[in-house]
Amino acid sequence: MSATTPRHDGPKIPVAVLGATGSVGQRFVQLLACHPWFRLAEVVASERSAGQRYREAADWRLSADMPCDARDMVVKGYDAELQSPVVFSALPGEVAEEIEQRMAREGRALFSNTSFHRMGPDIPLLIPEVNPEHAAAIEVQRKNRGWSGFIVTNPNCSAIHMVLALKPLHDAFGIDALAVTTMQAVSGAGYPGVPSLDMIDNVVPFINTEEEKMTEETKKLLGGFDGEFRPASITMSAQCNRVPVRDGHTECVSVRFVTKATPQEAADAMAAFRGKPQQLDLPSAPERPIIVREEPNRPQPILDRDAEQGMATTVGRVRECALLGTKFVLLGHNTIRGAAGASILNAELFKVEGLLPI
Repeated sequence: MSATTPRHDGPKIPVAVLGATGSVGQRFVQLLACHPWFRLAEVVASERSAGQRYREAADWRLSADMPCDARDMVVKGYDAELQSPVVFSALPGEVAEEIEQRMAREGRALFSNTSFHRMGPDIPLLIPEVNPEHAAAIEVQRKNRGWSGFIVTNPNCSAIHMVLALKPLHDAFGIDALAVTTMQAVSGAGYPGVPSLDMIDNVVPFINTEEEKMTEETKKLLGGFDGEFRPASITMSAQCNRVPVRDGHTECVSVRFVTKATPQEAADAMAAFRGKPQQLDLPSAPERPIIVREEPNRPQPILDRDAEQGMATTVGRVRECALLGTKFVLLGHNTIRGAAGASILNAELFKVEGLLPI
């Protein structure tokens, strides 16, 4: 941490990870290993894994070794009583509703990467650089549902990187319409994910519900909150494809602005963008949330997905679009900023804002 990072006095905050043995759960475990504010205290998974040591239950698929502190943790089942006041969820969709809501009823701060609650009318869908003011929805949520805790969600792995790039453009010029075509990495489907014979030498032009998620979540993220969410008025078309890349989603975006802008003005707005996490110097915040590259052949997954420890969105090929006005290519790491890292950054913001139940 730099000298300006907010202080954290006292012991680290104990946290639990739900769905800890899966792909995103493993990424949570990895990113929490050396966190300055949070301490991984509990790992939770299905009954198939419950009672085993984490090293026995998790088929570790990340390049770095399993963190030593996690190896001998005993995996708890979904129905176990937890002690941690802060919980990160990488649960499968079919079990997320009941378990996540139980955590909130019990008074815990639940930060979810799963899709079930994202579009809830009183549940924040949060990117701290984009819409930190939406955190106010937790008071409405508690009142509506009678919870002492709360649920906060982060967006879909393809929406989050696109919206990060769109935020400074929407603020500066207004976005009237946009079209996006994604080329999404296989890790976005979890492990084992798409069968190899379907993926090698192939592109799959369909990811179930992905196009709908991108459209709905983008409008919620760029919209307002005044006691209820008011989606942004943007005409949007999304096409989503699975490609044979391990990590890193690539997206081709075309936008029509309300106020005319040149490609250079758009590039400058993105490159200069900083948000609340950068102002607060949160531990997981990238120094540059949007990196604009000038090379004609960037961004590329193998070269750019780990920019700013995987927490930045890299943009390139900002140029004129004959149809909508401006177009560009963006890339971001789908399991770090697009998943586990996003939830952790949300929790850091809530900690600094005094919103955690500790």
